[in-house]
Amino acid sequence: MTKTIINFSNVSKKYGKNEIISDLNFTVNEGEFVTVLGSSGSGKTTTLKMINGLEKPTSGKIIVDTHELDKCDLVELRRHIGYVVQSVGLFPHMTIADNIAVTPKLLGWDKEKIDRTVDQLLDLVSLKSEEYKNRYPGQLSGGQQQRVGLARALSTNPPLLILDEPFSALDAIIRQNLQQEIKALHQKLENKTFFFVTHDINEALYLGDRVMIMNHGKIEQFDKPEKIVANPATDYVKKLIATVRQNKKLWEEFK
Repeated sequence: MTKTIINFSNVSKKYGKNEIISDLNFTVNEGEFVTVLGSSGSGKTTTLKMINGLEKPTSGKIIVDTHELDKCDLVELRRHIGYVVQSVGLFPHMTIADNIAVTPKLLGWDKEKIDRTVDQLLDLVSLKSEEYKNRYPGQLSGGQQQRVGLARALSTNPPLLILDEPFSALDAIIRQNLQQEIKALHQKLENKTFFFVTHDINEALYLGDRVMIMNHGKIEQFDKPEKIVANPATDYVKKLIATVRQNKKLWEEFK
């Protein structure tokens, strides 16, 4: 039986009189890789932040992994949600090992378990533990720092990872490599749900099992990538798909 891990029901979000999110309804199933695509101001990041309670809805109900957000301990909930952001957010004065171990230490894990977890996670994100765990963030490249950020998000083996444009500050080659790696990582990690926000349509279509396209606080289409490309549901989605086809045509002209 399919388990729902995220459920938004009639959710809206206002700042004063300005409505950012309007009557949002969707579900995400356990094990899915969902990408959320939209331009600046579309509401995609606000939606992501409402998943772990960093933003509270003005109205409606949000359930995450069976927990109704307005009735649960948000601090406890966040300890079981991995969070990866564009700026990485590593602590510069702490080693890579200590950065990854932040939440396990808060949860009172013993040193042996923490050390074993750090080694396993660095290996998982293609960084040799003996080479990197005693370094500091400033000694790593942007791509390596983002790998550490991903390892830290996985440190407590959470069922859900939310990722807010994690690759947008990286150059094209590193970004493409990390896209391939995170897709392979998701396939390797059993029953992990990824909720990944991006403004890059190619990234969204490549990574997502399903793609949620947002515009002005509403969902324009939420479907499998191939169905969106074949049958765009609105004029806005048609325009987005047209940009992909235009770029493809451009590259074909350079052959």
